[in-house]
Amino acid sequence: MKVKDLEKNKYDLIILGAGVAGLSAGIYAARYKIKTLIIGKDMGMASEAPEIENYPGFLRISGLKLLQKFTKHAEKMGAEIIYDEIKKVEKVGNEFKVITSGNEFVSDAIIYALGGKKRRLGIENEEKYVGKGISYCSTCDANFFKDKVVGVLGGANSAAATAILLSKIAKKVYIIYRGDKLKSEPILISKIQKAKNIEIIYNMIVCNLIGEEKLEEVVLENTKTGEKTRLKLDGIFVEFGYVPNSLFAEELGAEISEDGRVVVKEDMSTNVEGLFAAGDITTGSNRLDQIITAAAEGAIAANSVYKYLARKHKD
Repeated sequence: MKVKDLEKNKYDLIILGAGVAGLSAGIYAARYKIKTLIIGKDMGMASEAPEIENYPGFLRISGLKLLQKFTKHAEKMGAEIIYDEIKKVEKVGNEFKVITSGNEFVSDAIIYALGGKKRRLGIENEEKYVGKGISYCSTCDANFFKDKVVGVLGGANSAAATAILLSKIAKKVYIIYRGDKLKSEPILISKIQKAKNIEIIYNMIVCNLIGEEKLEEVVLENTKTGEKTRLKLDGIFVEFGYVPNSLFAEELGAEISEDGRVVVKEDMSTNVEGLFAAGDITTGSNRLDQIITAAAEGAIAANSVYKYLARKHKD
């Protein structure tokens, strides 16, 4: 990197991740007059939520619209945002270097807010049907299944919300869950029960996919008996959890929990000096994994960075 580029691309703080936690951290950091850069490939998984009804101030709003408001707010405060793929993050002396597909940046501190990615089915022929019957984003693909028969895999909030959205578009919606009781919030379960075209199939997993050019059927396996049955479906939406994007943090030497999260203290600091973390990627907030807790952790992390930089510059 040339000297001029180094000066241009030098920041007090780089926030990895442009989702809820990253944008919240950016808003607070910018208000602290910290020179802040937010780098993210997209706006995170929350932007894919069909409807959000538990974020204060909004009775009902889509994840995309809420994240667009977060983004506009962060930019208004003065945070810079770049949408690019992060290739490498390394610590060089007392600074951090972030390499993206198009540039290099340097900072005194990092807030790691990369969240996670949707968990895949893990079936051998899964890739064959991606975009041809398999979807990982209901807000992106729901309208392609108008008057069709679809399945939603999962039993928590994201699966419930996806099923509710699809019930307004598809002819029939099956919720396919490996357990015998949904784990989603009571208000979502109530909506599912009121929907006439949603049916729940308990104690089943999808073990195989069938179809020539596109998905036509799935093979279900009973989690208790091992018995297998077939179900004709035009599409399935995979909504059973996510895999934490903790690789870069691990490479920096951050402590990682058994479930792949970045271990943080109450102030969102990690065991690596200058490295903080926020959002669903962390062990914080009792692993509640909600938009409001991600936003709170982002604010706490920014405050901690402010104090950290004050100490660092004083020394």
